[in-house]
Amino acid sequence: MSVIPSFFGTGRSLNFLRNPFARPSITNEVSTTLNSHINWKETTEAHVFKVELPGLKNEDVKVEILDRRVVQISGEWSKDNKEKEKKNMLRHMERGGGKFIRRFRLPENANVNQVKACMENGVLTITVQKEEVKKRYVKLVQIQG
Repeated sequence: MSVIPSFFGTGRSLNFLRNPFARPSITNEVSTTLNSHINWKETTEAHVFKVELPGLKNEDVKVEILDRRVVQISGEWSKDNKEKEKKNMLRHMERGGGKFIRRFRLPENANVNQVKACMENGVLTITVQKEEVKKRYVKLVQIQG
């Protein structure tokens, strides 16, 4: 442990390389109110990711594939404006609006050309079909001398 502060963090920023579901520090800064939980199930044909997004609709969420390896789920939600229409006065409100972003790496055998997403009852299901992993090209180089 060093008493000198590090400009590069404590190594937590490299956690994304070790853990495909690690949350980069910028993600925590974007949203502190929506903690989406992800379950990953692998079947013989596909990888299935289930993401809890309570209270959100399809139009509130965007799913993207970045750099052919990273799934990015982002979105925005707003305050419940129905409370304004009522004649009763709102005394306390914890449910507000905000933005969120969540990223995770896909496994090597994921076919990014066959991805489906659907939302039902606040759970986003992303299904990524598998493909055969191509073997690495390895050539043995003879050492002379």
